[in-house]
Amino acid sequence: MSDIVCIQTYPNRPDAEFAQSILKAGGVKSIVSADDAGGTHPELPFTRGVRLLISAHDTARARELLAPPEAEKKA
Repeated sequence: MSDIVCIQTYPNRPDAEFAQSILKAGGVKSIVSADDAGGTHPELPFTRGVRLLISAHDTARARELLAPPEAEKKA
């Protein structure tokens, strides 16, 4: 990846990995980044969160894929 940006921060690894799967299905490559000692200390990201990183040129597509459905936006 060229210029890497954080598209969103999540409270835990499973939430970030779920979002990552949505991006992958949409053709956007991403990296989950967490300061949790490789998953051995899942409590550590509570201080800074788990970041979902993408290439800067994929920002618009990633935001589109991660946006809530229209029905949820109106609620």
